[in-house]
Amino acid sequence: MKKIFIILPLFLSGFLFSQQKPHKKTVKKTTTAKFNYHDEFKKISDEIMINGTAYENLAELTKGIGPRFSATPGYTKATEWAERKLKEAGAENVWKQDVKVPVWIRGRESLQIKAGNGEWKNIRMLSFGNSEGTGGKDLTAEIILVNDVAELNNLTSIQLKDKIIFVNYPIDPKVINTVDSYLITAKSKLLSASVIGKRGAKGLIIRSLTTASDDTPHAKMIYYEPDDKTRIPAVTIGVKSADELEKLLKKQKVTAKLNMTAESKGEAVNQNIIAEIPGKKDSKVIVLGAQLDSWDFAEGAHDDGSGVVQCIEVLRTLKALDIANNHTIRVVLYANSENGGQGRDMYASYVKKKEEKHIFALGTDSGGYSPRGFSLDMPPQRRRQIFEWKNYFLPYGIYDFDQTYAIQDISPLKKLDIPLAELVVDTQRYFDYHHSVDDTFDKVNKRELLLGATAMTQLIFMIDKNW
Repeated sequence: MKKIFIILPLFLSGFLFSQQKPHKKTVKKTTTAKFNYHDEFKKISDEIMINGTAYENLAELTKGIGPRFSATPGYTKATEWAERKLKEAGAENVWKQDVKVPVWIRGRESLQIKAGNGEWKNIRMLSFGNSEGTGGKDLTAEIILVNDVAELNNLTSIQLKDKIIFVNYPIDPKVINTVDSYLITAKSKLLSASVIGKRGAKGLIIRSLTTASDDTPHAKMIYYEPDDKTRIPAVTIGVKSADELEKLLKKQKVTAKLNMTAESKGEAVNQNIIAEIPGKKDSKVIVLGAQLDSWDFAEGAHDDGSGVVQCIEVLRTLKALDIANNHTIRVVLYANSENGGQGRDMYASYVKKKEEKHIFALGTDSGGYSPRGFSLDMPPQRRRQIFEWKNYFLPYGIYDFDQTYAIQDISPLKKLDIPLAELVVDTQRYFDYHHSVDDTFDKVNKRELLLGATAMTQLIFMIDKNW
């Protein structure tokens, strides 16, 4: 256009510009933001804080069903409950996706210790998920204390042979982000039954990965290498017991007597529960998800019942406000997150096989605590776009967009180049209850739970209207 204007008479150039100005203004008016986002955020917040059903749903899930471990009747009941609740929330399509999951049975378990020639003392404990047992027989051996990797490496095979290794490796209190602290500890090879077993040990006792200072054991899944000739049993004990055991070991010889009937019995079929509201503009998918299973001894209120009911609340709110979503909004409640991760892998395989276009995935699995922001694992240009929305979120206490991990059940979708995000909450109390019998409904605050659902719905709304 500029080249044309250069060779035209000045008055004609001016005439043409004058003819185009009204047209430009008209176009600009029709393409400016269709929403007052502050108002839309307020509508979402008001709807959830006044009419939200997440807290009541959580009570049903935790108290009405209780533990929902993979390959148990509790998980089957949870899938039936979730299917019904998603339909009540307004999902138009709801279906189940079969997932092969390991069948692991905890059975009976006990741990006793004896200092010197004293009497046997019972220690509160939990078998690690998927751990081998002792066949119901007593495994009696001397305990060797290890506090760090250097100590383990300095022990000879003769010193470790036929011993039970006690790893007293606490979560680092100096690391303020408790998720980071937990992951640093959890990834240590000290917690590997394979590493310990290959050094000749007969069993593994681990200090619970918790920020609490009580004596409640906290479970974890144990991993074995495929080439392990012998898979040694692994258990966890509470912080107080761990501290007391370390003091004893510094003074005298201590013997442990471990008895576990834990065993693996092949595989069974569970289901992911998937529900969606189809897009009005296209079939591109925005997915949000949480794990439906819990440990076999736990209500799983924070981990991850809170995430389950928040995902359901997002769908309910979109329907209640009659928001016409451009893209398909989908919820996936994953099977077998605690002792395998087959549910998340199955869903990622499904997306790849179907060649579905997913434009965004949001996970929530850090508890129903006060929301603080979103961790963004995505290309820089997408991160910058979300940064531009910060002022809309600030009135709701959402300010942290700087973290870059998304480690929960949405993580396999990263291989498909799908932008990921994870709800960031105040986790200072999360690992007090994580993977323990204390993760119960009464530990969840209704207002905090609903605030998390509010932030999630607001972000889903923004993604749907702008991506």
